[in-house]
Amino acid sequence: MNLLGIDVGTTGCKVALFSLHGKMLASAYREYDPQSPQAGWAELDAAAIWEAVKAAIRSVTVANPKAEIKALSVSSLGEAVVAVSEDRQILGPSLLNFDIRGEEFLDGLSAVMPNERLYAINGNTLGNHYSLTKIKWIQTHQPELYARTYKFLHWSNFIAFMLGADPSVDFSLANRTLLFDIHQGDWSDTLLKEFDIDRSKLPVTVPSGTVVGKVADHIAADLGLPPGVLIVSGAHDQCANAVGCGVVDSGDAVYGMGTYHCITPVFAAQPNPQMMIARGLNTEHHAIPDRFVSFIYNQGGSLVKWFRDTFATVEHHQAEAEGRSIYPALFDEISPEPSKVMVLPHFSPTGPPKFIADSAGLIAGLHVGTKRGEVLKGIIEGAAFYLKELVDSLPATGIQIENYRAVGGGSRSDVWVQTCADIFGQPFTRPVITEAGALGAAIMAGVGSGIFENYTQGVEFMVKLERTFEPNLLLHEKYQTRYQHYQRLLPLMGDYLRELSKE
Repeated sequence: MNLLGIDVGTTGCKVALFSLHGKMLASAYREYDPQSPQAGWAELDAAAIWEAVKAAIRSVTVANPKAEIKALSVSSLGEAVVAVSEDRQILGPSLLNFDIRGEEFLDGLSAVMPNERLYAINGNTLGNHYSLTKIKWIQTHQPELYARTYKFLHWSNFIAFMLGADPSVDFSLANRTLLFDIHQGDWSDTLLKEFDIDRSKLPVTVPSGTVVGKVADHIAADLGLPPGVLIVSGAHDQCANAVGCGVVDSGDAVYGMGTYHCITPVFAAQPNPQMMIARGLNTEHHAIPDRFVSFIYNQGGSLVKWFRDTFATVEHHQAEAEGRSIYPALFDEISPEPSKVMVLPHFSPTGPPKFIADSAGLIAGLHVGTKRGEVLKGIIEGAAFYLKELVDSLPATGIQIENYRAVGGGSRSDVWVQTCADIFGQPFTRPVITEAGALGAAIMAGVGSGIFENYTQGVEFMVKLERTFEPNLLLHEKYQTRYQHYQRLLPLMGDYLRELSKE
């Protein structure tokens, strides 16, 4: 018996087939890029990505034509939604969380629902990176599309719906709309009324690990799946990452190293709202029952991809043609010592606590002798420093981080994980399977289909740990000095970078 995990991200999708003991039997990845029809816009071509997901599934099933697949589940990026019709037609592109569309509604929405009141219901503060403002933009600027839309589905639920499931959304992704009542586990009548959103446009809410349908027979035949595969509700990708690396208890945290670098701490009791609001932190259902998570993030992985595409274009294309990755060679150029290059990672809108959108990236400390490895090291350090600022303020909220699990594509680099351990001064443990989103989805499929009694059993069966990176205390002391330099950048350069960002 096998389980299929699907992980749909901002820049690529992965499909993986697992045994019940966590062995990856086959996997396939398809990369894509967000589209930008106008300056500041960022969207995904839903039809093209649906085809990419299907192609990845076919690749896995072709490699395992006789696999007995019991169930599948989907992990996905958070806030972006896809408008669909009742007969499963895609009605338009999916607006990403860093798309500027929707900013015009923030003042009006804030006037009717101040952050303290919103957080008390939903566990989030208002921002343009959530689904709400994107739906409001469609409602206002594309009223015909809004009227035609049967459901707005997050990517996990969209893929499940296209495979044949009933329209639904798990609690973690529902939370990303700003329309969900975190206490009741359902859409909030108060928020729907105040924000003027029609409940009928939203799918039913369910816990992660709930059976929501079966793969349609004609889809199964097309994709090489056996008949009757159960579709189980998945989760927000960071929650799935946590499941897929065994982060299920208070004190544990994921250090996700994908397109977004995201620290996801787990806690059982909801923290003081005022402390969380002051730090720009949310409270969201974990995929695990009776557990919550929060997110400390920036686009660290996308900065490394930018570095690759800018500083190693020819080598990347050559490596790609040969079926290999350029990243190991690039990271071989990095020194263990802290970089002399300092990077402010404001290349795109930042995450908590400030969610800065009117800034620009900064690379400082360049000399004629600076090697590109120094620049790359500075980028990964800057992304970690940004996260460290907020982590250092967590104890006041009651959230403690005692153990980090490093997952995602970036965690395959020993140098990168060790750098993070040295900066934070804490051990980082890497599981055998670092693409934890797909594994987490597979575990959810196993729980929902009844193969596992609960998530604890699923993790025990399927999550294996590879090694722990202990911090180098001498380098940690050096990084403390570099961190102090980093903290001076924004106060020194903030006004100037704000001006540059407007040009």
